[in-house]
Amino acid sequence: MTQKADTIRVDLADRSYDVRIGRGLLARAGTEISGLLARPRVAVISDENVARLHLDALLRGLGEIEAATLILPAGEATKGWAEFSRTVDWLLSERIERRDIVIALGGGVIGDLAGFAAAVLRRGVRFVQIPASLLAQVDSSVGGKTGINSQYGKNLIGAFHQPSLVLADIDLLSTLPERDFLSGYGEVVKYGLLGDADFFAWLETNGPALAAGDARARQVAVRRAVEMKARIVERDETEQGDRALLNLGHTFCHALEAATGYSDRLLHGEGVAIGCALAFELSQRLGLCAQETPSRVRAHLRDMGMKTELADIPGDLPDADGLLSLMAQDKKVVAGKLRFVLARAIGAAFVAGDVDMASVRGVLADALRAR
Repeated sequence: MTQKADTIRVDLADRSYDVRIGRGLLARAGTEISGLLARPRVAVISDENVARLHLDALLRGLGEIEAATLILPAGEATKGWAEFSRTVDWLLSERIERRDIVIALGGGVIGDLAGFAAAVLRRGVRFVQIPASLLAQVDSSVGGKTGINSQYGKNLIGAFHQPSLVLADIDLLSTLPERDFLSGYGEVVKYGLLGDADFFAWLETNGPALAAGDARARQVAVRRAVEMKARIVERDETEQGDRALLNLGHTFCHALEAATGYSDRLLHGEGVAIGCALAFELSQRLGLCAQETPSRVRAHLRDMGMKTELADIPGDLPDADGLLSLMAQDKKVVAGKLRFVLARAIGAAFVAGDVDMASVRGVLADALRAR
């Protein structure tokens, strides 16, 4: 028997929207989206990999709704000026109007790029997220962060532009390669680590079944992650305060992604997992959390078959000072000072604005020596 879809409301006044989580949502996309349409026409943006697997199913699910489609190359390199300009020009050539809907069918790259294109097209066109990866379902599709990368760093060019609807179809996760699924799990476990110790304990028990394909466990995990993100976004839509908690592990992660050239040497969720382990290590060295806490974090990540150490990243990395220099380009720099998300315990994260950089350098240096 198919499990009933869950609906999480993101309450942002006139920018509020639903996140629908369940099985079979792609097959009834037309029914889910029709109430948003001023006319029966949409523009669908996807990438080569996702389109090959899911575009035909989406077009069937849209029924009588006409769909123009743009298929972009797969991979992080797509999230730059060239493909962004191509996308905006294509939307203009298709005469997409302000009351129309742009659909982002893909992972985080497509969601971020298509959402940013919708944000700037005619000063704002509505869009719907249909996230095709675990990472996108639990994180990037919810909350309205859109953007592209720069030569100076990741996601440095963008806008806050909330979707009108998110359709997180759990069935799409069954087509993910194992590495991509586990990369997304890095963002799932982040939610337990930052604000829900009971969820982290649930993941310790149920994570293996979730990874093995248990659809019910997957829906529970996606629902809880989205629920947590929705409540944080409602309190702090544009990341002036609480929303920065969602960056647990990301200060380290973004530096590692830059160091590896945003390549498949390190996927985003892998960097988040390593970054979370480093953040708990830093927290322990600063006397904030118990000595055994970082080991518990790493143990669960290892049990899931995930990257946990800098030694797990293939190829050369900069030295500790080089990684610190890359961190200095992070969006979370305020008045020239890095903000870190640290933790007093699992489920008890907080934003710290004045961290001892010698301790950060020490954590990185020790992690690099272990390679």
